[in-house]
Amino acid sequence: MQGVVKTYGSFTAVDHVSFDIPKGVVFGMLGPNGAGKTSLIRIITNITKADAGQIWLDGEPLNSRHPEQIGYMPEERGLYKKMKVGEQLTYLARLKGLTAAQARQELGFWFKRFDIGTWWDKKVDELSKGMQQKVQFIATVLHKPKLLILDEPFSGLDPINANLIEAEIRELAQQGTSIIFSTHRMEQVEEMCDHIVLINKGKNVLEGRVAEVKQRFKENLFRIEYGNAQAFDLDATNPIFNIKKNEGQALTVQLAEGAATNDVLGYLINNGVEVRSFNELLPSINDIFIRRVGETIS
Repeated sequence: MQGVVKTYGSFTAVDHVSFDIPKGVVFGMLGPNGAGKTSLIRIITNITKADAGQIWLDGEPLNSRHPEQIGYMPEERGLYKKMKVGEQLTYLARLKGLTAAQARQELGFWFKRFDIGTWWDKKVDELSKGMQQKVQFIATVLHKPKLLILDEPFSGLDPINANLIEAEIRELAQQGTSIIFSTHRMEQVEEMCDHIVLINKGKNVLEGRVAEVKQRFKENLFRIEYGNAQAFDLDATNPIFNIKKNEGQALTVQLAEGAATNDVLGYLINNGVEVRSFNELLPSINDIFIRRVGETIS
């Protein structure tokens, strides 16, 4: 995606957004409400057109044939409540270009995979929200899309079924599917995503690999667990670090500019502190989200 713009009257919903989604990764698309994520998804799925900019899917300019190569599971589910599960999934598969025979073959695989063989003749409104979520997931992936867009995919799922869907998402990524993962649950981003882009006010304000982004925003904070420290005044000032928190046999410290971790360890050991563990504290994606959105609010 390069320089994509979308306006509605005088309002600019997407403002020159550019990013790349590597093949076979889970890519977090993050942002507060109203940031422009839904507008971007509508453009990618060919529901609306960009006013400017360029989009490619697997090296080819986005065109009207590409929806057959895309799977989209919206946050607000789109199943027909009075339609039978098997009939509905077959119909949706046909819309994605599968023949009736191909649809039945793929559905046979997924019904067995999810152990839902008895659901074929059930109407959607006879299913619980979590059961409907599994049906929606099957509808999204059964045509083997190159690009998968998941908006809050774990909503309504109990922990067992959430783990089931998570495992399937990881398996699809390993098979080469590129996955856009949109959620407000930052702990899910930490667990699932390889890369992220953060959208705010229609612009991408942060992008990169999750591990690299966390390194970029680190504040040289370390947690030290220790044993006997009676010989050392832990609250004493020193040129190497500042104590941010003292929890009694655990310290959170911030290194002074230019100080190295070996300087801290040497200082503590020389002052009689029995160091039991020494770990760097990296910011969470939630912390980075709040900080970066706050910085871009005008």
